[in-house]
Amino acid sequence: MIVRNWEGRVPRLKSPEYLRLMREVMLPDYHSAPGNRGAWCLHRRQDDVVHVRMVSHWESWDAIQAFAGADIDRPRSYYFDKDFLLEIPEKVEHWEMQDGRAAGTAGNFTRGG
Repeated sequence: MIVRNWEGRVPRLKSPEYLRLMREVMLPDYHSAPGNRGAWCLHRRQDDVVHVRMVSHWESWDAIQAFAGADIDRPRSYYFDKDFLLEIPEKVEHWEMQDGRAAGTAGNFTRGG
């Protein structure tokens, strides 16, 4: 499994509306994507900024590419991002994950391998 991690920052006063859009637009979009195994929006306030993190789990690199496009290291953007985010993130992180439940049955998830 692969974890895709995106982070952004929103002004505190705009955060309730942005988090509502995360719940109503982004999370359903992630959950409906083929190969998605879960998505969560994490957020925390720090002074006048709310840090937002979208964490999603994917079954393969191909599933991520089908969702994100050819350059999987670029974030998927939404029509409302420019109205809320303090800066538009240019990269996402990917982490390969092993949960240890089925030793020896995991496929080769190595990028390009």
